[in-house]
Amino acid sequence: MHWRKVWALSSYLATALAASTAGADPAPALAGLDGIYPSLDALYQDLHRNPELSLHEDKTAAKLATRMRALGYEVTEHVGGTGVVAVLRNGAGPTVLVRTEMDALPLKEQTGLPYASTVVAKGATGEAVPVMHACGHDLHMAAWVGAATLLVHARDRWHGTVVFVGQPAEEMVLGAAALIRDGLFTRFPKPDFVIAQHDSQLQAAGTVGVIAGPASAASSAVNITFYGLGGNGATPQRTIDPVVMGARAVVALQTIVSRELDPFDPAVVTVGSFHAGNKRNIIPDEAKLELTVRSFKPEVQAQILAAIERIAKAEAAAARAPREPSVVVLEKESTGVVVNDPALAARVTTALRAGLGDKAVVTFTEPTTTSEDFGNYGRIAGVPSVMLRLGAVEPAAFAKATAAGTSVPGPHSPKFAPDRERTLRTGVSVLTLAVLDLLGPAR
Repeated sequence: MHWRKVWALSSYLATALAASTAGADPAPALAGLDGIYPSLDALYQDLHRNPELSLHEDKTAAKLATRMRALGYEVTEHVGGTGVVAVLRNGAGPTVLVRTEMDALPLKEQTGLPYASTVVAKGATGEAVPVMHACGHDLHMAAWVGAATLLVHARDRWHGTVVFVGQPAEEMVLGAAALIRDGLFTRFPKPDFVIAQHDSQLQAAGTVGVIAGPASAASSAVNITFYGLGGNGATPQRTIDPVVMGARAVVALQTIVSRELDPFDPAVVTVGSFHAGNKRNIIPDEAKLELTVRSFKPEVQAQILAAIERIAKAEAAAARAPREPSVVVLEKESTGVVVNDPALAARVTTALRAGLGDKAVVTFTEPTTTSEDFGNYGRIAGVPSVMLRLGAVEPAAFAKATAAGTSVPGPHSPKFAPDRERTLRTGVSVLTLAVLDLLGPAR
């Protein structure tokens, strides 16, 4: 049976089981949102205006730590680098981990917002780069703080422990592993459930999306270096041109997905960077390609990586290269599939429908080829986890784009600007309702 059918059946059965566990009326717990919203909005704008790159989230982490301490959480800073872990114990019961990311991207913002980022920071190689929260982590953080606040106010409605984690370096898929190596599951209460959310331009603001089973693709970062024999661009016959090797490889690599994989196994091979030479009339000695590889099965990922190495070596051999190319998989910048536990997804769906209404909850059957290191938490802890999709587009704009068959700028675009208030309010509500269901009397 195809994996989509297996997950669909599991999700259906889990939904039927979860339908009988509806909790108490969630309205009182969300009633305090209006009162705290101005503070959350101010936090969001401050975070957006002052983004920090992966592994450098010092000021961002300090802001979150300060907020959580003021709420009464036990806060530990500098976990796994700049990570923040905030724990609130409220009697006997399960433990729920709620994750947010903290890092931004090296992009020059083009939103035109009055609180747009003008930050310039030192990039990975020492160069000055513009920085922007182009993936919505600023919104995730503000919603995270909002949910943490409402849960403090609603202590009489739940029992157990919540562990709020501010994660560094998600954009480099390094942060989750760093936190776990630094004792996230040994120094702090080990979770029984793990939840998170990510904004999306594929849904209208005010909605939340849920998918059971594979939700985001595995990702491998691959570097290829072709070696040639440099020389004068006027006499190419006396050189061995690595630029041509790289150019041919870029085209040949596209045949892996189109001609080597089963059409029912979705995958992506993208060459996102090609660097060679520094002057138009000089043939360089080297050409460097940077790739991202996405798929949903370990065996498919392995097949793609083997094909990449085979094609690179073949192109070098065809060009009479003086040595074999270097093909390196950067394990630290690679991550596995995010798999939403079907039973947990169904249970959370039931709680969200009860709290937000049926129209606000969208169920998906197809995963995305974007990647996340969130899957590490549930996989390594051996507990159910679920990542929810938070709609971020102003509803009228979303309807117009959908009708026209177009899309609006989304994460990783310099023009990405979520529908701020609607998305933030929904994000706070989603996390609060999910935690209340998992720790509330409905158990």
